[in-house]
Amino acid sequence: MSYVAPNGRILVVDDQPVNLRVVSSLLSRQGYDVIVAGSGDEALERYRETAPDLVLLDMIMPGMDGFDVLKALEALPPPVAPVVFVTAAQDRDMLLRAFEAGVVDYVTKPFLPEELLARVNAHIGLKLTRDRLERVAREREELVNLVAHDLKNPLSSVLFASDLLRAEGCRPERVPHYLAVIHESAQDALGYIREYLETSMGAATARPDLQAGLADTLDWLLRRYGMQLEARGIRVVVTPPPAEARVRIDERVLRQVAENLVSNALKYAPDSELTLAVRSGAPGYWQLLVADRGPGIPAHQQRLLFKPFTRLQDRDDGISNGLGLSLAKQIIAGAGGQLWYEEREGGGALFVIELPEATVAPATGHAVPTPTAP
Repeated sequence: MSYVAPNGRILVVDDQPVNLRVVSSLLSRQGYDVIVAGSGDEALERYRETAPDLVLLDMIMPGMDGFDVLKALEALPPPVAPVVFVTAAQDRDMLLRAFEAGVVDYVTKPFLPEELLARVNAHIGLKLTRDRLERVAREREELVNLVAHDLKNPLSSVLFASDLLRAEGCRPERVPHYLAVIHESAQDALGYIREYLETSMGAATARPDLQAGLADTLDWLLRRYGMQLEARGIRVVVTPPPAEARVRIDERVLRQVAENLVSNALKYAPDSELTLAVRSGAPGYWQLLVADRGPGIPAHQQRLLFKPFTRLQDRDDGISNGLGLSLAKQIIAGAGGQLWYEEREGGGALFVIELPEATVAPATGHAVPTPTAP
């Protein structure tokens, strides 16, 4: 009878070297990655080094027996791999004690190879299936969080522009601009939905044929958020970048990250100043800077700045979930760049987006000059 083993890692624990050789040889021939340990202490050490998918554990050993090892495993961070006892004991009370202690199965010595493989295959299959289901559940939850978070900014722009249109005394010459903001914001919202439902996040951000002009990005930020910044009493200072300042990332994705930083300034730095600038970074990289004159980030909170679901300010505006900076950092890393925070001289927050330069012009295919300090 032949077995097709799924991929899996098994820790085999037995104080008898001959048993270790027999069992590890049998499992290795079936395609399993086998780790062996000759004692309870060594088993815990091997487990901490590389967590297995299944533990075949001798019940009776000198020093730490199987029950001691099982108790020590339960003290480790979850999830703990399923444990199958391998034992010569036929004592019913001891076997019941083993199941009460948390083992999922047992194999008696001397064992039949077919029986051992059948039990191992069954438990490894269950473990790997559970892992896949948990991974799918996590990915689905992350997808929901991503879509909900990234729809917030364009929908907020739609709501802001529509409120201005409905307000008494709306200046007629501004109506076309408000309508353009609503239309473009709705297009961006649909684009984010397509991005996350039809492709995996970040899958295309590092493609060499995708690129974004930093001057265009700054222009877009001013068009999209100029009215909101003005309404919050925020004066915008822009340092125009060189025309050749282009980076390797999808244009919409870069706007998505940059608007997260601008929206933070809207929330936390009213009645102040916002600086948008571009400068050369490490060789072959450009940096986009978003700096405000708000309260900044206290030193003791900076280590939590890019942690998901962490809100650093003592406020709850009903829509912020602490995902923005974490997602932005993940997206920029997927494009081969970095996002970090710096304390700003004179007070305030400074965020730096550093991305690899685009070396091919989008229309002509000619090489773009290497960036120089603006």
